[in-house]
Order: sequence, then C-alpha cells, then structure tokens
Amino acid sequence: MIFLEANMNFDGLIILILAIMFGPAILLAIIGLAVRGNNKKASKVLFILATVYVLISLGICGSMMT
Repeated sequence: MIFLEANMNFDGLIILILAIMFGPAILLAIIGLAVRGNNKKASKVLFILATVYVLISLGICGSMMT
C-alpha cells in the first residue's frame, strides 16, 4: 500500500539533473585552471568546451524539466 500513496518526493531527481547539467562543466573548468600555467591553448579549449557543455545541457535538461 505504501507504493500507492500520492506523496512523491522528486528531490533526488532534481539533484541528479543538476549534476548532469553542471558537473562535467565544472570539472572541465577546474582542469582548465590547473593546466593554465603550463599550456594556455589547452586551457582555452577546455574553457570553451565547458561553456558549450553548459549551453547545450541547459537547453536539453531545461526542456526536460518543463
């Protein structure tokens, strides 16, 4: 009977979607900051990839959330 109750909590799902939206982009930005001292061009590429990932994930995951 507990599975038929209407009290559903979707907090975990929202946290998972936010992690998919921002997790890899934050990781790419941190790696870009770490590489910045040695290789400026690779750092710039990583920052651009992080920005593109955020733009695409906000569009896809944002449309899934609405």
